[in-house]
Amino acid sequence: MEISKGIEAIGQSLFFRKRRILAIADLHLGYEEMLNRQGVMMPRFNFKEIKARLEKILANTGKLEKIIILGDLKHEFGVISDQEWKEVLEMLDYLGRNCAEIILVRGNHDKILGPIANRKNVKLQDEFLLEPEKVLFIHGDKLPSKENLKKSDLIAMGHEHPAVSVKDGLKAETYKCFLKGKFEGKELIVLPSMNSAALGTDLTKEEILSPLLKKSNLSEFEVYAVEDEVYYLGKLGKLA
Repeated sequence: MEISKGIEAIGQSLFFRKRRILAIADLHLGYEEMLNRQGVMMPRFNFKEIKARLEKILANTGKLEKIIILGDLKHEFGVISDQEWKEVLEMLDYLGRNCAEIILVRGNHDKILGPIANRKNVKLQDEFLLEPEKVLFIHGDKLPSKENLKKSDLIAMGHEHPAVSVKDGLKAETYKCFLKGKFEGKELIVLPSMNSAALGTDLTKEEILSPLLKKSNLSEFEVYAVEDEVYYLGKLGKLA
């Protein structure tokens, strides 16, 4: 589904068809090992399910020029766990076979991602400005730089893990979703998380995380739910 001019939502990714660029966010590889250490016996399925979804996405895009990861490729804050070493290296290898360049935008969970990125010769960036399209890619845990914000017309971000609940009588279902709205006059698209172990932040009930969304009129944002396809649900204010 095209959610902005020349930009398609395919699964939980954004595809910039003209430039053959794919953006994804919030994989949180290693999430299960963290839970296992806390005594929660969750099986390790996140990597397998993300890769399966990416295979479906890439079947629709073909070989790409760039894949941009909008932060939180891994989960642990202060260490690199054994699971993260294995899965992040394997994921970067997989993505690298399907594109000419990988761009890693640093997320708040990526404080110690440098050693893995360096091993694969992938550069970590706080922000990435795509020109001449004037698209700014950020994680979303902090405001973008004033310089890049001034140069951009559209912002793509992750971090929020947006989801919405849809009610049908007494029954309610929660879906990961894209959000599209405005931030300081710029178009803003928030990507759903690729993490399979959690749905995310239910924006109809829970407090938002990103400072960009806190400074925006969230009720006017348009919602695109992700299930077997991407479905337009209207404005968030009508769903809450």
